[in-house]
Amino acid sequence: MTDYALTAADIRSMLETLSGKDRHIAAAVELVGFPNERRIEHGFKTLLSVIAGQQLSVKAAATIRERVYALMTDGVSPAALMALEDEPLRGAGLSRQKILYARSLAMEIMEGRLDFDALPHMSDADTMKVITAVKGLGRWSAEMYMMFALGRADVWPVDDLAVRVGVGRIIGHEDRPTPKALDEIGERWRPYRSAVALLAWHYYSNAPL
Repeated sequence: MTDYALTAADIRSMLETLSGKDRHIAAAVELVGFPNERRIEHGFKTLLSVIAGQQLSVKAAATIRERVYALMTDGVSPAALMALEDEPLRGAGLSRQKILYARSLAMEIMEGRLDFDALPHMSDADTMKVITAVKGLGRWSAEMYMMFALGRADVWPVDDLAVRVGVGRIIGHEDRPTPKALDEIGERWRPYRSAVALLAWHYYSNAPL
C-alpha cells in the first residue's frame, strides 16, 4: 500500500512554522532538537499487531505477534486469520478476548466496513469512527494509526500520558494537564498537532528535569 507517513522533513517544517509563533515550541526544539519520524505499515497487519500487543510489554507483544503471523503460512490476511482455529491462536499467546477482537477486525475488513483503500481519503473524524467501530480498538489505537500509518498532521492524543507530561513541561506547567485541559491547550497548535505530539514524546524522553 502507499506510504502516507509524515516524513522527517514534514515534521521539521511543521515545528519550524510553529516555532515562529510560539516561544515554548521554539525553546523545546532548541533544547532537544526535532523528533524523528515514525512509520507503521498501512493495513490489516498493523491493526492485528495492535490488538495482539495490548497490555503487554514490547518484548512479549513482539513474540506473540510473530507467532501469530507464522500461523498464516500463505501470508497475513483477514481470510487467513479467519481460517485458523482458536486453539493455535491461543497457543501463540492470544487470549480468548484478543482472538474475538482479531476476528472482529478481520470481519470488518472482509465485509467492507473497514476499507484500507478508502481510509486515506476520509476525514479524521470518519477515520476515527471506522477504526474504533472494531472491537478492541479504541481512540488511542486509532490516533496512533492515523499519525504513523496515514500521516495525519493534526492528531492530538490527549489521553496519552507521555504527551500530557511532555506538553506540560514544554509550556512550564508544574502539573501535567488533564485531557480536557490538553485539548484546550492544543488549539493553539492547529493544524500541526501531530508534530507537537511527537515533540512532546521526544521532550519527555530527552529533556533534563
